[in-house]
Amino acid sequence: MFSTHDTSERLTTILEAVRALGPTLRERALEAERAGRHSDQTIADLDATGVFNIGSPAEFGGDELSVRQQLDVVTEISKWDGSCGWTVWAGASTNWIPTGSGARIVEEVYGPEWVGPRVAGSSHFPASRGRAQRVDGGWIISGGPWTFGSDSLWAPFTNLGCIADDGAGPYLVAVQVPLEELRFLDDWHVAGMRATGSVSITLATDELFVPEYRGIDFREITAGTHDNGLKGSLWKAPTLGWAFSLMAGMSIGLAQGALDRFLDRSSGRPIRGTTYKNQLEAPLTHLMLTEVHTKIQSATLMAQANASETDRLGALAAAGTPADPEYMQDFSARVLAETAYAAKWCAEAIELLQRNSGSTAIMDSEPIQRSWRDARVITLHGALNLEALSENYGRLMAGIQPHNFAGITTLDRFAPAAVKKVS
Repeated sequence: MFSTHDTSERLTTILEAVRALGPTLRERALEAERAGRHSDQTIADLDATGVFNIGSPAEFGGDELSVRQQLDVVTEISKWDGSCGWTVWAGASTNWIPTGSGARIVEEVYGPEWVGPRVAGSSHFPASRGRAQRVDGGWIISGGPWTFGSDSLWAPFTNLGCIADDGAGPYLVAVQVPLEELRFLDDWHVAGMRATGSVSITLATDELFVPEYRGIDFREITAGTHDNGLKGSLWKAPTLGWAFSLMAGMSIGLAQGALDRFLDRSSGRPIRGTTYKNQLEAPLTHLMLTEVHTKIQSATLMAQANASETDRLGALAAAGTPADPEYMQDFSARVLAETAYAAKWCAEAIELLQRNSGSTAIMDSEPIQRSWRDARVITLHGALNLEALSENYGRLMAGIQPHNFAGITTLDRFAPAAVKKVS
């Protein structure tokens, strides 16, 4: 059996709290950018809205919203501040790593009271500089630094990707490390998403012993090998569908927020080089707005469909009737490619809005320019290589296996016996 608790009322409450906090987040955004991280007050305020519990287990007091509902939350937060949206996205969409690591880690992560995101992860790719060596009772980890540690400044644990080799070839291990055992580098000097504080991470010592239960072969996490003791169908949902449907929500929220800001600041504003005294009365503005709407709407519909399908697949798996491996591989490849396109279209929509906002839109104090930079950062995420993802899905459509690669976005985790041409 799996949980079917109604979370619609809770979703409404969270969204209302986010909308009430939104103007404050926007006011704080410039200061947070300059600091390279959110303030502790912002983390506490976000926590008070409930956004850090949307993907936490109901058994431990979490809201355990559906992926489709989580998408709405990430989108709403991102309207007001992209960095806040990223922080909420990272916390929600990374829950599958600790919950896929077994009941003991679940208890450790979600049991205690905590203000802020409970989950952070870093370097779950084969290029990880982390190393893990099996020893009696656990692991010795070393190396680093681990890069792009989103949420690690505020989470009680960060899951570090480490390479191990027991003699049969290298493999990726997900290692859960407490906050007090980590040190953070001042190297987050970037073009966008500046307040996320996604710094690089090192260990407090050259080597760290980690108990055996805190180091899990990443293949076992993606395969759902470990019993986590949780009943909800969310924990059976495909992880790529969960993580990347929500990632599209960041792009969508940023674009929606930029559109709202454009409409607000353009009323009564003349267009230089024309006789238009009010930008909102000009046909050229109307044409542009329709193009912006179409890009945002296309991204929104794709993300919503992928989130709903992720929930459906989770419910099937929880009921003991999972989708076949061939479909799961196809869905994983498709959601990655469609998320990359959603990010592209939303970034293009924001660029249109900025280009039609005049020279004042380059000011640090103007939210549109921040949205423009933040949206472009999403398109550059290592997991959203548009051309590579397009090729992999196109190969599946043509009846050819995608590239065989390792890491968090691997497409061969379901090992389908054969790939048929997609009609």
